[in-house]
Amino acid sequence: MTDQRVLVLASASPARLALLRTAGLAPHVMVSDVDEDAYSAATPGELAGVLAEAKAAAVAARAPEGALVLGCDSVLDLDGRALGKPADAAEAVARWRQMRGRSGVLRTGHCVIDTANGARAVGTAATTVHFGTPDDAEIAAYVATGEPLRVAGAFTLDGHSGPFIEGIEGDHGNVIGLSLPLLRRLLAELDVRITDLWQRLTPDSA
Repeated sequence: MTDQRVLVLASASPARLALLRTAGLAPHVMVSDVDEDAYSAATPGELAGVLAEAKAAAVAARAPEGALVLGCDSVLDLDGRALGKPADAAEAVARWRQMRGRSGVLRTGHCVIDTANGARAVGTAATTVHFGTPDDAEIAAYVATGEPLRVAGAFTLDGHSGPFIEGIEGDHGNVIGLSLPLLRRLLAELDVRITDLWQRLTPDSA
């Protein structure tokens, strides 16, 4: 039996880590510390891809030899503008007043780098999000939880703002943090089956 490849998640996001673990993977976490404000791109989708590559590359430079490094970055595309994490509570409130009753596209860039040979695969997933119409008091209460300050677009599908999301079109995992189907395709481009990365059961855990 060959040694199992190591998957490294270049992100501090607990939501991304939880998604990977739920899918049977056991990634190591190495935070990239990339300065997101230092990067720009022509479109929100391109920006998400550029940031994902930058994060993966930063971690790949110090990851264990032979590891597969996954970098991700999410932005909300609203009217062609890339909206990341709000700077403060006031911006989060303004953001929600702008989003309510409308739809935006959550774009998540993904980059997988194989440190064994330097090969990389890059892609961006897009999911349309239809926002509900929370009133000002509900928005204020949500912002007071602190949650929107920690996530791209100032909302989460699986958190306190869940009741304010009317529906989505596309991969729900992409809204939470990463697209598992896209990850599978990117790994395949690097000749890696995602099933080979599933956490192996030991006799004691079976």
